[in-house]
Amino acid sequence: MNTPPHFPTQDETGLDDATLARSLNGDFTSRYADVNQIRLHYVEGGTGTPLLLLGGWPQTWWQWHKVMPALARRHRVIAVDLRGMGGSSKPAGGYDKKTMAADILGLVHELGLGPVDVVGHDIGAMVAHAFAANHPEATARIALLDVPHPDENWSAFSLLPDPDQHVGSVIEDGARSYLWWFAFNQVRGLPERLLDGRSRLLVDWLFDRQAHDPGTIDERSRQIYARAYSTPDAVRAGNGWYQTFTRDIADEKGYAPLTVPILALGGDGSNYASLRDGLPAKGTDVRVIEVAACGHYIPEEQPQAVIDALSAFLT
Repeated sequence: MNTPPHFPTQDETGLDDATLARSLNGDFTSRYADVNQIRLHYVEGGTGTPLLLLGGWPQTWWQWHKVMPALARRHRVIAVDLRGMGGSSKPAGGYDKKTMAADILGLVHELGLGPVDVVGHDIGAMVAHAFAANHPEATARIALLDVPHPDENWSAFSLLPDPDQHVGSVIEDGARSYLWWFAFNQVRGLPERLLDGRSRLLVDWLFDRQAHDPGTIDERSRQIYARAYSTPDAVRAGNGWYQTFTRDIADEKGYAPLTVPILALGGDGSNYASLRDGLPAKGTDVRVIEVAACGHYIPEEQPQAVIDALSAFLT
C-alpha cells in the first residue's frame, strides 16, 4: 500500500492556505463553503464589486497572489480552489466544466452575491465560460486568460506532433507547443502512481518550458504547487479536468454565443493567436489583448498587465 507523503505542519513550512492568505498585502482570509455536495476552499479580501478568480493546472488559488492586493482595492476578491484543487474537495466525479460552474454558482449563492465578474485562467477559464453560458443571470462579465473553453476543434488534436510543433514546449515566437499532457492526463491510475510524491518534477518541467521567464514562478510558489499535487488523490482529481474534455466539447456545442462582455488575454509566446482567431465567434462583445513577453502563466509572468487590463475592463 502506498503511504501518502507527510505534509509538514503550518509551523514547519508556512505553505498552508491560512498562512499564505495572511502573507498577502491587505486583509485576506482563507475560508471554506459547502456547496453542490462538495467543500470549496477560497481566499477572500477587499471590498467593492465581487470578483471571482479561478485558477488552472497544476496550480491553486495562489497563482493570483501577485494581482490580488491591487484588485482588492476596488473589488471583493474571491480566489477559489476549483473542485479537485488545493484545499477543495476531490470527489470521484463532477469534473466537467458545466458541473464545476454549478459549484461556483453555489458559492455565489452561499455568499449572497448578485451578478459577479469572473476571471479564469487555464481550466478556470473553461469554468468561467461555462458559468456565463449556463448562468447568465449570475454573470456580469468574464475574462479568460490564455485558454478558451474546449470546442469541437479540440477533437482534432493529434497524438503525434506536427513537424513545426515544439515537443519540448519551449516558448518561442510563433511556436506551437505539443500538448502531450492532454493525453497523459487521460490515463487512469498510472499518473497517480508515477507522480506520488514526485509532482515537483512535473511542476518544474511545465513552468520552465511554458513561461517566457521561468523565474517569474519563484521557488516558494513551486513548492506550493508541488505540495498541492503530491498525493495520488490530488493527481487523480487534476487529471479529471482533462478526462471530461469530450463531455465539455459536447456541452459547448449547445451554447449560444455569450452576451456578457468578454475580455481575453493571451501571451505572445502562448495562445494569443488562437484566442484572437477563435474567440470572437463565441460572444457578441469580445475583446482579445496580447500580453507581451509572456508565456502561459499570465498572472504570475505579467501581473501588472493583468491588473491594468482587468481594471479597465471592470470599470
